[in-house]
Amino acid sequence: MPIKQHQHFKLYKPFGMLSQLSSNEDRQMRKKRFLSELYDFPEGTMPVGRLDEKSEGLLLMTTDGKLSDTINRSGIEKEYYAQLDGEITIEALKAMGKGVEIGLWGKRYTTNSCKVTKLLEAPTLPDPDKKIRIGTHRPNSWISITLTEGKFRQVRKMTAAVGYPTLRLVRVRIGKMLLDDATVGQVTPISHIDL
Repeated sequence: MPIKQHQHFKLYKPFGMLSQLSSNEDRQMRKKRFLSELYDFPEGTMPVGRLDEKSEGLLLMTTDGKLSDTINRSGIEKEYYAQLDGEITIEALKAMGKGVEIGLWGKRYTTNSCKVTKLLEAPTLPDPDKKIRIGTHRPNSWISITLTEGKFRQVRKMTAAVGYPTLRLVRVRIGKMLLDDATVGQVTPISHIDL
């Protein structure tokens, strides 16, 4: 029997879409948007890691469950650009870099140390979704944050813990793979996932 060739995809997940192809819940199917509206993915395709509904950016999809599992467990760097409410301070950046305490499933959790830097100017990204409320009358700032873990809504919880809620969150890199200049909702088949 020939070995089944797995298929892999790189995509720009839009804001307001779940990181899944479908749902078993009727209510969710009626009210939510799913990745299946972007592309006719082959059967058995799954996301490698997730982005929450209000986050956007680089998401990898594969039909290879073992690869997905390996990537999720291996502590590969994931870099995000986060637009924050307020002008973030050096102290807040340092605190996040060392690790901050966040709530996770009703318990307290201290995040691993990570790389956090303030971006001197706003990154070049597609325009934000109109549902994202970015107050133009208040100062805001952009940071780059690189994690090797991915707890539930971690970046948002970390920025809130130091007093700067996240307004917009975009994943721009997973390992060596970059979002580059992909457009929102763009799906690109790729020959392999090299991280």
